[in-house]
Amino acid sequence: MGFESLNDILDFAVKREREAILFYKELQDLSKFSEQRKMLFELETMERGHIEILENIRYIKLELIEIPEIKNLKISDYLVKSKPTENMSYQDILISAIKKEESSNNFYNDLASIVNNPEYRKLFLKLASEEAKHKLYFEKIYDDEILKEN
Repeated sequence: MGFESLNDILDFAVKREREAILFYKELQDLSKFSEQRKMLFELETMERGHIEILENIRYIKLELIEIPEIKNLKISDYLVKSKPTENMSYQDILISAIKKEESSNNFYNDLASIVNNPEYRKLFLKLASEEAKHKLYFEKIYDDEILKEN
């Protein structure tokens, strides 16, 4: 997977975010409860926010990008991903969201590790950080609403 320019990377990342939007829209269609649909719509909105961030990166200097360290609760390490179905529970939806964000985080970290251009590496690390932030968000919900109930 070769990237010739910053725009190639950003176009690729925007495409992945659009795929995530479709994923959350599909889950909304499968969901039977309004609270679940509401949460999935929020996820969709977060992914739209990623697209906005990516589009704005086109106009700033990459050296100005800051990469915050994001805490990893590691809850996802103990969760099993399952295929989305119309009978998904709230817990299943959270697991799907956590695993989706984890996968995206891993993907961008992997890209950062193989590119030679330091600016591109920094961009991929920033994208990984954004995905890690979302994963943390869902892991906290999972911890508060699923694990603490048991």
